[in-house]
Amino acid sequence: MQPSQIEQLFDTPPAKYTEEHFAMFRAFKDALNRGEVRAAKPDGTAPTGWRVNAWVKKGILLGFRMGAIVDMSVDAARQPFIDKATYPVRAITTADGVRIVPGGSSIRDGSYIGRGVICMPPMFINVGAHVGENTMIDSHALVGSCAQVGRNCHISAGSQIGGVLEPVGALPVIDRGKRRRL
Repeated sequence: MQPSQIEQLFDTPPAKYTEEHFAMFRAFKDALNRGEVRAAKPDGTAPTGWRVNAWVKKGILLGFRMGAIVDMSVDAARQPFIDKATYPVRAITTADGVRIVPGGSSIRDGSYIGRGVICMPPMFINVGAHVGENTMIDSHALVGSCAQVGRNCHISAGSQIGGVLEPVGALPVIDRGKRRRL
């Protein structure tokens, strides 16, 4: 998967998406999950200290364009979950080293969650977000699409870290704060 392939597919949509297109999108989303690609990266030469990766944002938007609306509910009567097939809830295993405390938290596929992250319920992390190692996302917190959260942060209860998915060239919200241990 090359950035130029994502940009071409975004800029020139086909009449119908093929299995090759979906395979390329899955590889892109897997790279987001691993933190290999991200919506913005630190760049000491940029005035803000960060550089936007517009092609990554195009790839995320492409996923919404490609996906059909499907029912992904575990129990539709108690908690319906109807969304784009391309963006289910992110799979997390014990090997990821992430704590998800029970009580209604969701992490959308296509987001990087570093080792040692603690998710307190209910919270939500959207696609394209990058949450650094040993960060706590507290109760009722929202990390928006493409938001960049550093290591050792504490996103306090009830906080919203807005993301910026569109326009694709806009810098997303970046939180580089550090949690102090007393």
